[in-house]
Amino acid sequence: MCAIAGEISTTPIHYNGETYTYLDEMLATMRRRGPDATGTAFYPHAALLHARLSVIDPEHGAQPYQGTRHGRHYTLVYNGELYNTEELRHQLLNDHPHIIFDGHSDTELLLQALLHWGIEETLSKINGIFAFALWCNETRTCVMARDPIGVKPFFFTRKPGHFIFASEIKTLLAHPKVEPILGLTGLCELFFTGPGRTPGCGVLEGIEELKPGEYATLDEEGNFHRHTYWRLTDKQHLEDFEEAARKVRFLVTNAIERQLVSDVPIGTFLSGGLDSSIISSVAAKYMQARGQRLKTFSVTYVDNEKYFTPTKFQPNSDEPYIERMVEYLGSDHTRLVIGTEELAEALTEAVAARDLPGMADVDASMLLLCREIRKHVTVALSGECADEIFGGYPWYRDPEIRARYGFPWAQSTDYRATFLSRDLAGKISPNAYVDARYQEMLSDVSKRPGLSPLEDRMREMVHLNTYGFMQTLLDRKDRMSMYSGLEVRVPFCDKRIAQYLYSTPWQYKDFKGREKGLLRYSMAGILPDEILWRKKSPYPKTHNPAYTDLMRRKLQAILDRKDAPLLAIADRDALTGLLTDEKAVPWYGQLMTTPQTMAYFVQINDWLTRYKIQVRC
Repeated sequence: MCAIAGEISTTPIHYNGETYTYLDEMLATMRRRGPDATGTAFYPHAALLHARLSVIDPEHGAQPYQGTRHGRHYTLVYNGELYNTEELRHQLLNDHPHIIFDGHSDTELLLQALLHWGIEETLSKINGIFAFALWCNETRTCVMARDPIGVKPFFFTRKPGHFIFASEIKTLLAHPKVEPILGLTGLCELFFTGPGRTPGCGVLEGIEELKPGEYATLDEEGNFHRHTYWRLTDKQHLEDFEEAARKVRFLVTNAIERQLVSDVPIGTFLSGGLDSSIISSVAAKYMQARGQRLKTFSVTYVDNEKYFTPTKFQPNSDEPYIERMVEYLGSDHTRLVIGTEELAEALTEAVAARDLPGMADVDASMLLLCREIRKHVTVALSGECADEIFGGYPWYRDPEIRARYGFPWAQSTDYRATFLSRDLAGKISPNAYVDARYQEMLSDVSKRPGLSPLEDRMREMVHLNTYGFMQTLLDRKDRMSMYSGLEVRVPFCDKRIAQYLYSTPWQYKDFKGREKGLLRYSMAGILPDEILWRKKSPYPKTHNPAYTDLMRRKLQAILDRKDAPLLAIADRDALTGLLTDEKAVPWYGQLMTTPQTMAYFVQINDWLTRYKIQVRC
């Protein structure tokens, strides 16, 4: 994986003197994502920047990557991995035998595919996670795209005569034309959809993001056009349950094995849950066949076993199941134990990684885990997105919750609104804002005619989760991992799996009345039964009351400062009440209640300070 950035102008840019300074500053923000090498390409109307994390073909994959066709000169900056590179290479050579490849990198393959097949045919053929921009110097045009599921980021802003893009918001903010301004829309995102984001919204004024499955074109006059090339589409499902199970087993196994290709050390996350255990089991056998031993990694917290209390959502702790899987796999396992103060201190570093307030201690622990993993491997596979695709969350399964209007992971708009400063509260209608975002997402749901009410709602739920909740988790995993130069691959995000499961009947997914029942049945034989049928357990969080005390102290320290930027947008009395709140109202999903809500406001204050945000509401 890498970091990309660029500036495209309708008028000539003279890259000298002070201009180089800000480009250097932009490049400097990219080094954590790409610690191995940097590259630049300058043209009269464009500058392209790249920072590389070498994973495939270190010798031949340096970027910006350049090529020519029909007398035109093209330059590619690309972040991602293609998992069907060799298949595409054979197809491309069959279609165009004259092509000569210098190496085996997916970067070179992608450039040649774009030059010979064009953007739409190439996007229809490639399978992977990516964000890229291709500049043609003669026509002064650029085409850019983001992967179908939205694993890799592509942020951009449009200024008069200028188009500026980057993998991360911090890189955009290093450009002198981009100011960190928080307007009413961004404020609503922070308070009413955060830590999630409306698809395509970058929170700060003027900052946008290509949506999953989008590509865009920019012409020489600066005209910008977006196109959707892939969306979840409802199709008639013809297979019976046994056929569907065989198909799922093939797709999942194939996706994992494709993503184990690497020229650098590779490992897996292992939580003891179904998803990471499936990935680790397939990976262990794949590596054993090549004479290698799989490295696995898990995270826990100081005194977590002491304070763990079973709940409906988390009936048991992960540790015994992790131990069982390590024994089963024979893996080389690393267990990270995070201290309470260490976790609290990492909250602000997680903001620096995400460029926005995030999922509080869930972000922080992920950042610390990824930092530890990077000491051992450069690439790791993780189990994100199986719950969204196979129907694992409680809001899929509880009929009452499933039928509720609105985003199932954020049903607390009225509660959230109490924290908005009184000066700003009169300018915003929280429920109207959230309702508009909800209706906007529902308007794009693909449904076949004649669906039953249950199947109709399940299409909506999968769509909402794929393009809503799942994006927050993918943001978290990408930013927290790449902050330490760790590439994380997510096999369940394979577009083939997502598309097939979208139209699979709910009764299949709900096999035996179990969350992800179809996935469990499909993968029988590759896991111990106690793991295969273990009740879903969410990402581990600390249960130590000392963490809550630390959050109270951090929030109180902000309240004690009259000039704290948080107090310009949040109500002091409501924040004070949070210090003693015992109601544990969910803020976002299953993992964010009172301690995490306090931590979220601590992150907002740090974000406002760190990025020198100008509030213009």
